[in-house]
Order: sequence, then C-alpha cells, then structure tokens
Amino acid sequence: MNVTYIHHSCFLTETGSCYYLFDYDQGPLPALNPRKPILVLASHGHSDHYRPAVFSILREMGMVSIHAVLSRDIPLKTVPGDIPCTAVSAYERDTLPQGQRLVTFRSTDEGVAFLIQDGQELIYHAGDLNDWVWEGEPDADNRRMTESYRRQITLLAEELGGRSLTAAFVVLDPRQEKDYDRGMLYFLRHIGGNRVYPMHYWGNPQIIDRFLQEHPQYRSRIMLTEQAHSESTDF
Repeated sequence: MNVTYIHHSCFLTETGSCYYLFDYDQGPLPALNPRKPILVLASHGHSDHYRPAVFSILREMGMVSIHAVLSRDIPLKTVPGDIPCTAVSAYERDTLPQGQRLVTFRSTDEGVAFLIQDGQELIYHAGDLNDWVWEGEPDADNRRMTESYRRQITLLAEELGGRSLTAAFVVLDPRQEKDYDRGMLYFLRHIGGNRVYPMHYWGNPQIIDRFLQEHPQYRSRIMLTEQAHSESTDF
C-alpha cells in the first residue's frame, strides 16, 4: 500500500486495485496512473473536508474512472452528472466498484467515518469522528461526547474482530489544548494497527512531536504525517 499526505485530513491511498482520495479540501495531487480507478471519499460537507472542485482537478489530470462516495449531508448536485456517486449514512455496508467492502460509522461531529476492506488491506479514515471534549463546556456535554466517541470505537473494534488496520487516519487537534490527545489515546488502546497517521492538526505538525514526547510508548505506531507530504510511503 502507498500513502501520500495531501493537506489537513486529506490522504491519497493506493492499493493494487485503485486509488482512494479521502476528504480533499486543497493541495496539489501527485502524478497518478490515469487508467487506474479512483474513489473520492468525503466524510462530510465541511469545507475543510470536501471541495467539489476535486472532480475537475482529477479530470484535468486525465483520470478516466472516477467514483464518488459521499456522506449524505453533501448535496449530490455537487458531483458532475457523469460521475457515479454512492451516498452513505452511518452504519451502512456497501460494496464499492472494484468489490471492496465499505462500512461506515457515525461521526461525533458531522457525517461518517470510513472502514474499507480492499483484499487483505484494511483502511480507516475517521473524518471528524473524535472525542471532542472542550475546556469550558458543561461537564455533562463532555461526558456525552466521550461516551459517543467510545461507542463508535467499540463498534469499529467489533467490526475488525481482532484484525489490525493496515493504515488509520485519526484526528489529533491542538485546539483541544490539554485534551488534544483524548481521542487518539483511546483509539490506540483499543484498535490494532501499526501505521496511524495523525490529521486535522490545522498546520501544526508539532502536535505530533508533543504527542510522542508525552506518550513515547506509541512511537512505533504513530507516523510523522508531514513526511508523507512530498513523497509517498510504501508498505
């Protein structure tokens, strides 16, 4: 598998069967094989996770086979009419064009999180599924948030059934200040996989260094996302 970081929560992942472009908002894409299918997945319609111009960008790059997989909060009219589109909600199971399995989970913000099984590869993209605890919010609200997040991670673990993820893209947001690591820590403690890419850090990759300094036991599992920016990582 090949992983390239594009921007914010956007990653390009390549398997033997196709490309997956998650949550594109901006940034140049690397050269692609125009004959290889590409799935454009958007977890929800927030502007930092979905930009409809992605389809014209891919067309200009010469991509022949494009398929959209969009959370149902995104209007289908944002997709060109000649591009097939699968609209998804939480807790759905779908078969993608090359036979891959897709399972969705409910975000704790908007939209969904994705789990894709492509042959032996298991790919997870959280979208905005995170333990969004904020200092100053009512304790009851923060408790409900944590319960909701942990419920979704439990469902993910049950779906995996002890299998480890090949690649996982998980929120690590410095705006949460002292609680920035809550969602990531719970994920790492309950979900298997040795390639976890922090995302959604608003141009502050130093938050990854902080996480590794405070939690060195996860150094072997956490990828330095920015190092996959200009060149891709094969595994």
